[in-house]
Amino acid sequence: MTTLNELKKLKEKAVKELKTREGKATAKITVGMGTCGIAAGARDVTSSIMEEIEKRNLADVIVSQSGCMGYCEQEPLVEVEKDGQKVIYKKVDAEGAKRIVAEHVVNGNIVGDMVFSSEK
Repeated sequence: MTTLNELKKLKEKAVKELKTREGKATAKITVGMGTCGIAAGARDVTSSIMEEIEKRNLADVIVSQSGCMGYCEQEPLVEVEKDGQKVIYKKVDAEGAKRIVAEHVVNGNIVGDMVFSSEK
């Protein structure tokens, strides 16, 4: 049986997770979670991004998921939208996801060796 305290903790966690999907943000991160992305490891990538955001206490970053982005051979794909520019990163793993948060989201530097495409 679930206690009132356990329910309150679940609510707090859910509210915190929802805040990473909406509102004003300095950056938006979208992870391709189509079947191809999931098969390539997108769930681990998403978890790694969320952990890094929490570790760095980044309250102004939105994290969302999309379906297939159409480039299955490059999955997992992660799109970062920051300062009016969109960058799509290819073949992202858990460590690469941490690099993207640290270098691109926090410091504003594109992680060149992982870029699939970029547009302003």
